[in-house]
Amino acid sequence: MLKGFKIEIKWAIIITIMSLVWMLLEKTLGWHDENIANHYWLTLLFLPFIALMYVLVMREKRRRVHHRRMTWLQGFLTGLVVAIIVALLSPLAQYITHNYITPQYFENVKNYSVTNELMAIKEANEYFNINNYMWQAAIGGLVGGAVVSAVVAIFLRRS
Repeated sequence: MLKGFKIEIKWAIIITIMSLVWMLLEKTLGWHDENIANHYWLTLLFLPFIALMYVLVMREKRRRVHHRRMTWLQGFLTGLVVAIIVALLSPLAQYITHNYITPQYFENVKNYSVTNELMAIKEANEYFNINNYMWQAAIGGLVGGAVVSAVVAIFLRRS
């Protein structure tokens, strides 16, 4: 069973590692502390890299498995499997991110949100915590991966 998904598993692991490297870059650039005010939109710069990863997985699947032909559905299902695996790996990635890469992130973002009157302390505590971020990452990875897969599959289908 897993053998049929070898390509998807490989790329899901690559995407997860790439997201951890991106978190390290964000931390290094100060987006988790002194430049935290811009973090919410600067994080969007990661989206083209994610799209590229989905292009690469579908191209590999089309070349190695589908004999250079792939329908939209085959491409979409390939991307969806990757998205499911990424979603399953995301709690581990969040744990690594918030315990090893940027352990002060939650404190910094809570302080910023409360100081700038974006949230009350109670709301900030409920929103900015590891459990909530694990759920957000899993759901976001699944939904975002499905959307990206649907779009990328349009461009990579070959009959």
